[in-house]
Amino acid sequence: MLFLGIDGGQSSTTALIADEEGRVLGWGTAGPCNHVSGPEATRRFINAISTSIAEACSRASLNPELVEFESVCCGMSGGTADKSSLLRGIIRCSLLTVVDDSVIALAGATAGGSGIVVIAGTGSIALGRSGAQPMVRAGGWGYIFGDEGSAFDIVRQAIRAALRFEEGWGPPTSLHRMLRSETGCSTANDLLHMFYSPKWPRSRIATLAPLVDAEGAGGDPLARAIMEQAAQILAANAASVRARLSGDQVVLSVSPVGGVFRSETLHARFRLLVELTDGCSYRPPFFGPAAGALLEAFRAVNRDVVVSGMPETK
Repeated sequence: MLFLGIDGGQSSTTALIADEEGRVLGWGTAGPCNHVSGPEATRRFINAISTSIAEACSRASLNPELVEFESVCCGMSGGTADKSSLLRGIIRCSLLTVVDDSVIALAGATAGGSGIVVIAGTGSIALGRSGAQPMVRAGGWGYIFGDEGSAFDIVRQAIRAALRFEEGWGPPTSLHRMLRSETGCSTANDLLHMFYSPKWPRSRIATLAPLVDAEGAGGDPLARAIMEQAAQILAANAASVRARLSGDQVVLSVSPVGGVFRSETLHARFRLLVELTDGCSYRPPFFGPAAGALLEAFRAVNRDVVVSGMPETK
């Protein structure tokens, strides 16, 4: 029997194939597959899924045209409903499970066990599971109503600080100079209007978050405060998830996932706050989301395995 896990993300797609004992036989990667709206996006999606599986089959010495899987789990960024039917047309399997990418991030971070994952990339969400209890989440409301602590939100707060300074009702901040320099805008107001244009989608705006972090590390108090506030919000989300999972005597691990945690300032603050939260302990993730998808494929058919032979994938 063969099992397949797929991490379909905003930056790349990763497929892992394992045997019934959890031994990874092959892996493959391809481009992003988070969107399917429109003919071109659908073609990219199909190509990313097919290419990653074909590469994994090649490494496992399997024929991608003939291979069938006992159970497959696909963790998808950007929603699942519009991708399920496409996946059924690409993958031959007895059981297909399609879940949100946060679910496979949790499974990977905890090696399929109990625990909490806090994800902070372009967006943010916290998700936890303890034993057979239903999963509990905090955040993940999207960029209009939430995503606090995310890379996009960090830049949003920096832009607000720059605008306040420019209009004379906020304290001086090097964020004003940095943002204008990075974008070529002469004023923060011009910057604001440019960020509303299609040339600067949320994903591109979020790439400026490391520069906000650098300004904070360089001594700008407002930039540092933005990073520390993000850490506090993300830790609070973890605490909220823990409080709603029963079992007061059980200490659950909290693992950070996502590019925002590359910030030393944010990471250190987050870890400290997690360790101070009752019922929580900090721990780096066991595996990435692709391994989490593979573990969820086993979970779907009630097989408890220990995944081995993991490659160096994202």
